[in-house]
Amino acid sequence: MTVSSLAEKTDRNGDGAQAEPPRRTSYFAEHQKIHPKSVRGTFRRLKWAALILLLSLYYVTPWIRWDRGPNAPDQAVLVDMPGRRLYFFFVELWPQQIYYLTGVLILSAVGLFLATALAGRIWCGYACPQTVWTDLFMWVERLVEGDRSERIRLDKAPWSFGKLRKRATKHAVWLLISLATGGAWIFYFNDAPTLVGEMLRFEASGNVLFFIGLFTATTYLLAGMAREQVCIYMCPWPRFQSAMIDEESLVVTYEAWRGEGRGPLRKSQSAEERKAAGLGDCIDCGACVHVCPTGIDIRNGPQLACIGCGLCVDACNDVMARIGRPGDLVRFDTLNAQVARTAGESPKFKLIRPRTIIYSLILLVVGGAMVAGLVFKPALDVNILRDRAPLFVQLSNGDLQNAYTIKILNMTREPRDYRLEFTGLAGASLSVAGAEGAAGQTATVHADPDSVATHRILVRVPRGNVTRPSTDTEFILTPLGGGSPVRHGTVFLGP
Repeated sequence: MTVSSLAEKTDRNGDGAQAEPPRRTSYFAEHQKIHPKSVRGTFRRLKWAALILLLSLYYVTPWIRWDRGPNAPDQAVLVDMPGRRLYFFFVELWPQQIYYLTGVLILSAVGLFLATALAGRIWCGYACPQTVWTDLFMWVERLVEGDRSERIRLDKAPWSFGKLRKRATKHAVWLLISLATGGAWIFYFNDAPTLVGEMLRFEASGNVLFFIGLFTATTYLLAGMAREQVCIYMCPWPRFQSAMIDEESLVVTYEAWRGEGRGPLRKSQSAEERKAAGLGDCIDCGACVHVCPTGIDIRNGPQLACIGCGLCVDACNDVMARIGRPGDLVRFDTLNAQVARTAGESPKFKLIRPRTIIYSLILLVVGGAMVAGLVFKPALDVNILRDRAPLFVQLSNGDLQNAYTIKILNMTREPRDYRLEFTGLAGASLSVAGAEGAAGQTATVHADPDSVATHRILVRVPRGNVTRPSTDTEFILTPLGGGSPVRHGTVFLGP
């Protein structure tokens, strides 16, 4: 029997009819496009204020100037990759001081934990870059294609010149915003006026053009196309935010005790008649769902996709005002407050509780340590490496010699000379390789401004003064003309 005849036989049922092929089961829900409706209210105004402030800071900051003296960049915020410096107004960090970035990351993380413990996903709803740029893109979409109902009709309409014109206009504006976003990001790594001049003269490097294109594409795709899918599926924060909140955290809630049961409002129906019919204040209009940027129904309780923006609060309050019912059916509230309201009691809010105290103390300690470190940040650092091949040299007069490479970080804007001393072994003398003059108890080394100077130091010790194969010693570098000395421990090796 052939394979085809066997398949034909097994594909037939008892009455000889051809059996239907098995249906494939899908474990993934199809994406439903969300068309958020415009809304007015307190939280919408707060979101506009946050958007304007944050975008202004992002686009304007690279153009702020800060005088650091001659031969220094005057851009206030600059990541100078060729010069290996990070400038933030009066703060200047070298690669050796990268640990300050660790402190910034700790402050950012713990600050996010504290904000979440106090007010839920307030970062996601108001300050997250994905939220800010998505808000801007949706504003452009409404401006070009209309509000929710008009956009839905446009999606369902067949292609025409009018539809093509609107879609082309929308995407063109999105691309312009994305290009401005990608270009502004590159300005943080290059002098903004200089780079703009190079771009206008078509002299920008390939690296600059590549990264502008990369950030343009990611902004366009994430804010224009992915939108709420970034918040729901890509961002890890919703998965563990529940560990940051408790019964006293302010989150968007629905007062089910007051709103249920749901039902449409009939004409001339009073509140008493609705109550007698077993209906609450919720008229099931769907306004809270229509304005949600992630398309959830807050009446179903706290959800992973809720970004805590509060637009549903504005939408519901508008409806309640129009039907003559009290507002805040949907509101920012705590779980304990909701329990108290359900029981007819006055809610109490606790801002000070164990987790907020711990987060605040961490912020205070880490922030204080960083401020102290910046205030007392040294202008001089030294790094010394002993040569390993050979470990030591015995000179013709019997003295033992070790060689060291010293790197001096002069973090000032002026050239400096330093006195170098070697302690730990009696009779030690040192000299700078390649420099004129005899060896002595001290040596003078030079460092150019804002640079790393490298010198090779030769240390000689009489053979009789070296009693061990390895002796702990120390170099002392003292700025000539005033300044605190810097000490660096090392060893001197012998037979």
